[in-house]
Amino acid sequence: MENDFNNFIKLHNLTNNSEKILVGLSGGRDSIFMASLFLKFNYKIAIAHCNFSLRGNESDNEQKFVENFAKNNDVQFFITKFNTKKYAEEKNISIQMAARELRYNWFEKIRLDYNFNKIAIAHNKNDSIETFFINLIRGTGIKGLTGIKPINGNIIRPILFADRNYITNFLVNNNILWKDDSSNTSDKYLRNNIRLNIIPKFEEIAPDFISKMEQNIELLSSINDIYEQEIKRTKDKILLHKNGSIFIDIELLTKLKPLKPYLYEFIKNFNFSPEQTDEVLEIINSISGKQIISKTHRLIKDRNNLIITELNTAKLNDEFEISEGILEIKYPIKLQLDLLNNKNTTIIKTKNTANLNYEKLIFPLKLRHWIDGDKFMPFGMNKFKKLSNYFSDNKFSILDKENTWVLTDNENNIIWIVNNRIDNRFKITEKTEKILQISYFNNK
Repeated sequence: MENDFNNFIKLHNLTNNSEKILVGLSGGRDSIFMASLFLKFNYKIAIAHCNFSLRGNESDNEQKFVENFAKNNDVQFFITKFNTKKYAEEKNISIQMAARELRYNWFEKIRLDYNFNKIAIAHNKNDSIETFFINLIRGTGIKGLTGIKPINGNIIRPILFADRNYITNFLVNNNILWKDDSSNTSDKYLRNNIRLNIIPKFEEIAPDFISKMEQNIELLSSINDIYEQEIKRTKDKILLHKNGSIFIDIELLTKLKPLKPYLYEFIKNFNFSPEQTDEVLEIINSISGKQIISKTHRLIKDRNNLIITELNTAKLNDEFEISEGILEIKYPIKLQLDLLNNKNTTIIKTKNTANLNYEKLIFPLKLRHWIDGDKFMPFGMNKFKKLSNYFSDNKFSILDKENTWVLTDNENNIIWIVNNRIDNRFKITEKTEKILQISYFNNK
């Protein structure tokens, strides 16, 4: 029986006898089983126990039980106590989610502070099957049906090979005590409801249900590996990263069949939901300008592309003042300002540098986004042009227009379309004595 433990660790390359392992120990049968096997095979372990203060004396008794287990086995141990209910209220999350966040954050802190290589969590085979049903009920893709993974970064789960009957038999046969958590008998939580009511019904129909589900999960995991390889291969062909934004070619996208799962996989990492995938499908054939917002990003339909970009920290109606004498600004964009003498200066002629007639500038200057109705006199011309027409003539995308800043004087005359073109009224001439040279630096 014990060989199954080492075989599982070797099969998944979870750890070895030279690494230091922090073992999460609740005192329940699963974690006691895991810790006992680590000790039996002389792994270098320490024990970490969280008292979540949710069950009064029972929680305190479990803490004492874990302390005694550690002392009796001469193992270093760490104990902490959380006010889990208060944390859940402050974060506006469930008690279960609060306990999970508190536990994993504390484990990781210990790992870093004391140089542990891995954190061992006592999830078993039944837990993996319960997770399958939880994700099935909540709605998920294939990945959510692949159970719990043996390793995730520094987190290892070395007893996924064992079901609850296996674990109980080992502990009883070896006279090892554990502490049962009374909350496990309540079916008010979804996981417990599945554990106590749903899975037993399946086992009545099929006594080998647990082993069959294990086979199903392994098969789904293999299918998911193939699926993710295909998604990555296709994503690399269709998604273009440019200046901090993602461009998805609509013509190439719409050739994919079935389209919806591909699209969802392309946009989900930007916090777009499955429901929003349907919205994206609707705007693909709509006019340019339609957009959909997630918590962190927005997706814009623009001509032949879907463009994904981070939500701007600077709002479109924000205005930033530049006083006379300022030499540099770093937000919302980076500009360097130099006052030069025209007689001793070599003029830099690039679109990211504006050479302006200093005597014609009325301070303070202002930096803002363009607004409808804006007009300027493009360098080399002697008549005004609307910015909207200038953008169209120069094939600015919606995103280009939104990311474009204009520099104005204190009377709202446009001086420079930043990183593009200055206004002819502010150009330097042979009579110009002082030049304000402004250089734009792309922060991306």
